[in-house]
Amino acid sequence: MTRAITDDDLRDASVTRTTMAGAVFRDVDLSRVRMRGVYLAHADIDGDIEGLTIQGVEVQPLITAELERRHPERAVLRATHPDDLRSGWAAIEAMWAPTMERAALLPAGGVDESVDDEWSFAQTLRHLVMATDSWFGLGIRGDADALHPLGMPFWEWHDEAIVAGLAVDTTPPYGDVLAARADRVAQVRDYLATVTPEDLAISNDGPPWCSSPVTALDCIRIIAKEEWEHHRFAVRDLDILDARSHP
Repeated sequence: MTRAITDDDLRDASVTRTTMAGAVFRDVDLSRVRMRGVYLAHADIDGDIEGLTIQGVEVQPLITAELERRHPERAVLRATHPDDLRSGWAAIEAMWAPTMERAALLPAGGVDESVDDEWSFAQTLRHLVMATDSWFGLGIRGDADALHPLGMPFWEWHDEAIVAGLAVDTTPPYGDVLAARADRVAQVRDYLATVTPEDLAISNDGPPWCSSPVTALDCIRIIAKEEWEHHRFAVRDLDILDARSHP
């Protein structure tokens, strides 16, 4: 039986001589956590990890090097020149193409099926629509009406998204999701086709939750990171859905 601990403030708590085997941590701040004498076998950790050391070795540089060895398309995440951004975005689109084909082969309703309480494939695409609208539409273009109603926000902005007119708690037709997704991908592609270094240096306020000004280059990099990270999650979940469909 799973016991949920939600919205409790456990900062500076001391957890000693207990078992947390099988526990799930979701949207949890583990900054400055110290673990001593722990047994960590077959754990799965995903998130923004900075400064983590295991046995005295900082882990993130090793992970980053291995990810970039496996996924050369990640080069766009640190690109600065328009030509590199254009080729990087083309690589992002090429990365998604076979994944979209896989999703199209799922049984009826499969694109709306959640795995381990994560977003469904359709919801992932909807989130990428909102990511593009947030950092390109609101950020770079300054379009106050950029948010598509099918966009899926990050959980902290759920209520604000509903007020803004987004159909967050609905399951729209998948064809509508695909159309919105294709349009947003094309918007970025068209922008990058003619962008200049001077364009990329222009500063803007970003979306409402952005705490400091960002450049157009920052915005494009954030969109590319969202694309890469959520593609990874989508492939992970498609593997599970495929296994369910073909045991």
